[in-house]
Amino acid sequence: MGCPSSFDASGDRAERDAGGSPPSLWVERWARGVPPGSRVLDVACGGGRHALLFAQRGCTVTAVDRDRTLASAFENSNVKFVAADLEAAPWPLGNARFDVIVVTHYLHRPLFPMLRAALDLGGMLIYETFSAGNAAFGRPTNPDFLLNPRELLDEFGADMHVIAFEDGFTAQPKPAMVQRIVVRNLGSSAVLPSDLCSL
Repeated sequence: MGCPSSFDASGDRAERDAGGSPPSLWVERWARGVPPGSRVLDVACGGGRHALLFAQRGCTVTAVDRDRTLASAFENSNVKFVAADLEAAPWPLGNARFDVIVVTHYLHRPLFPMLRAALDLGGMLIYETFSAGNAAFGRPTNPDFLLNPRELLDEFGADMHVIAFEDGFTAQPKPAMVQRIVVRNLGSSAVLPSDLCSL
């Protein structure tokens, strides 16, 4: 229908990462098992809380966001920052593969195939964002920016091994409706179509 599929208004992005927010407990939980040296991609990284978490664990991290001013947050860290508008430009990472891909508080459905293709064989996708019903608690409220029931499970669970999935109310860090998934790519590596990426 041509509806927008992401919430990334500057107010939402600033609100979620203001004041050096701590890492998501969901991401932190699964980060514990990621070995040093792993290649990690933080999609729509915001203030960099998750990119820096993985960098501190000895991972090689690529952080992508459209806000070029965020580059300064990664100085003196093991994080490569890529300034790119993921919704208006081609996939900026070419055929690069990652051992871990992290997405939090960001939804742009056309990126789903790129995330799948960028996840290396054996790699893990950690995804967490708002879901249907969140309007009762605050932003985002637009249904186009909220996951449908089981959407992440239906999208990634069919061809990947589901490690964990949650869909419902959370009280922490503030009341919200969220959906979370962790999947591992146990299938064959996909090849990203050349017309979907740039390098």
